Amino acid sequence: MLTFKPIPLWKQLLRTNFVRWNKLAEFLELSEDQCSLIDVKPHFSLNLPLRLASKIPKGTIDDPIFKQFIPTMHEKESFALFFNDPTCDITHQKTPKLLQKYDGRALLICTSACAMHCRYCFRQNYPYETSQGHAFELELEEISRDTALREIILSGGDPLSLSDDVLQSLLRRLSVIPHIRRIRFHTRFPMGIPERIDEAFLKILGGIQKQLWFVIHANHSNEFDQDIWLKLKEIQKLGIPVLCQSVLLQGINDDVDALKRLCEDLVDHGVLPYYLHQLDRVQGAAHFEVTQEKGLWLVEQLRKQLSGYAVPLYVQEISGELSKTPL
Repeated sequence: MLTFKPIPLWKQLLRTNFVRWNKLAEFLELSEDQCSLIDVKPHFSLNLPLRLASKIPKGTIDDPIFKQFIPTMHEKESFALFFNDPTCDITHQKTPKLLQKYDGRALLICTSACAMHCRYCFRQNYPYETSQGHAFELELEEISRDTALREIILSGGDPLSLSDDVLQSLLRRLSVIPHIRRIRFHTRFPMGIPERIDEAFLKILGGIQKQLWFVIHANHSNEFDQDIWLKLKEIQKLGIPVLCQSVLLQGINDDVDALKRLCEDLVDHGVLPYYLHQLDRVQGAAHFEVTQEKGLWLVEQLRKQLSGYAVPLYVQEISGELSKTPL
């Protein structure tokens, strides 16, 4: 007799994502003039969870969530010094799914799938290896061979896009490699579909003996709600530190009040502000760039108003450097 596993709630919710601009425009009650500013055939497709779309006020495009996720005609503009691969990921490939830029740690490109598509994503042009599906044999062999590695970063795409079965197998295989001490998640998933952090996922995390670190990505306080904070707290209860990295974005969080509110909200919930990134110069995202001079001024103002642990490190990724470069 055949038995069928129920589809997890988070996978069901993925199906409610907005992937067609006209459906989203109708949901947001946008005018014809507002719709004319949307890029209806973007190079990087629209993908926005219903939870985030519901936080955008109706009839407006001047909103920090709208600006982050809805393709506009600005993306058609081409600028010198903006590139398809601004962080030179391809040059750092050890295998098709394993990147190493810095000593002691490597990044595993787990999947091309994301719960949402950020318009400034530096990896939107990355040539993801999909022919091997979710097999990581080459990557695990390389990680096992390189005894100088101490930490593996699970990225993508988004590692939480993987099924529980695949994710559990990957974590278990990484955790038995003696020289790997830490496994780090980089994820945006909880910001749109916090239901991904369900009982089954928490059980997987709780069964891993190596130290786990959980890094979320959020740029504005409007992205959060009580459901998200509660799910992150469940991860913290397992003894897993939760950090947040952000990107400095023009018209979204490039003012003192917005950054201060974000940082205070994070530390009020035990989440450590980790990095504030200078924009990676991916082609089509020039309208998001904030000058370094303004960024330095903003961080200086935060230092004057917040505890030291509440101020993220302002950094830029410069290809060839041995770490993120503090600004």
